[in-house]
Amino acid sequence: MTARIVAIGTAVPPTRVRQDRVRDFFAAQPGLDRLAQRRIRASFDAAAIDTRHTVLTQFAHLATPSSVSDDGHAGVEFLGRDDVLARPTTGERNDAYTRLAPALYAEAARSALTDARLVPADVTHVVTVSCTGFFAPGPDYRLVRDLGLPDTVERYHLGFIGCAAALPALRLAARITAAQPGAVVLVVCAELCTLHIQSSADPQQIVASSVFADGAAAAVVTTAPPRGVASLELGRFATALTGEGESDMVWTIGDSGFTMTLTAEVPRIIGREIRAAVDGFLGADAAPDVWAVHPGGRSVLDRVEAGLELAPGAVDASRRVLRDYGNMSSPTVLFILRSLMGDPVIGDGARVAALAFGPGLTVESALLTLRRAA
Repeated sequence: MTARIVAIGTAVPPTRVRQDRVRDFFAAQPGLDRLAQRRIRASFDAAAIDTRHTVLTQFAHLATPSSVSDDGHAGVEFLGRDDVLARPTTGERNDAYTRLAPALYAEAARSALTDARLVPADVTHVVTVSCTGFFAPGPDYRLVRDLGLPDTVERYHLGFIGCAAALPALRLAARITAAQPGAVVLVVCAELCTLHIQSSADPQQIVASSVFADGAAAAVVTTAPPRGVASLELGRFATALTGEGESDMVWTIGDSGFTMTLTAEVPRIIGREIRAAVDGFLGADAAPDVWAVHPGGRSVLDRVEAGLELAPGAVDASRRVLRDYGNMSSPTVLFILRSLMGDPVIGDGARVAALAFGPGLTVESALLTLRRAA
């Protein structure tokens, strides 16, 4: 029996900030010389992002008019006097994650279950994913409590795999359903990347500040026939470590939050290595009909497009998600897959290649087949 995604649900915090306003905010931080300010403006403007979402409601003054602000600070002061970015400790940032992440996990999961026409009692396994915070009992436990899942649900958590983690989570779900054909696996990714923002003149930190955002996505995986909804059959998966890049994409824990290192070599490494990784993944099979590429940034998408010699517009779904949401780390590729499932132009039987990139530098791949509801 074939494992398939029968629904994907998504969730984002209500505060949606405009890229140009966030750019000006970061460029106005004290202690930055003119070179750093130019780098900030150039990085933000080149990101191909219009809006991003954040749990930091203190930044509602940078938001779009339709955004909603509630408590003002999420329990931690991220903004001091005169709009100066504060430096909360890692403990304070992680406390905010513990308070705020469970609601996003639950919202995305409820949406997925509703679209799959399933109820909490149907779920047999939970796989949660995150790299932006830690607590125990963790988000897997909280989902059981918040959604009213059976107490017997098996729970697994994949942590600190970075932007690539959704695909290993789907691979795990496929393995579970192969071993237990009646299983219903709820995969939920949630990242609160903006909890770790900080002012810096370091070009690598500037890039991170210009692209990362908050969001969550959930996928329901089962071998049961879909109940009148579109689905994505899960085919093969692959992992490839590039020959270089171990120090170019790095996620470490410091005293003032988690620090994401993204050097200018990341897009170039992906551009050089992507052909070999994808050729090894696809083998002698024909080229996929559709691509779902994690938008680590605009330059990453450009390099993938060029390295694989894709037709113009082949990664437009990825570019749209990047434009509207930024890089939400692990949930982002699920946002793209959800978009493709809802695209009426993509026909039944279309083969979808999903690619995501994580620390290492690691390339995760998945081959899926879109099935339209009868």
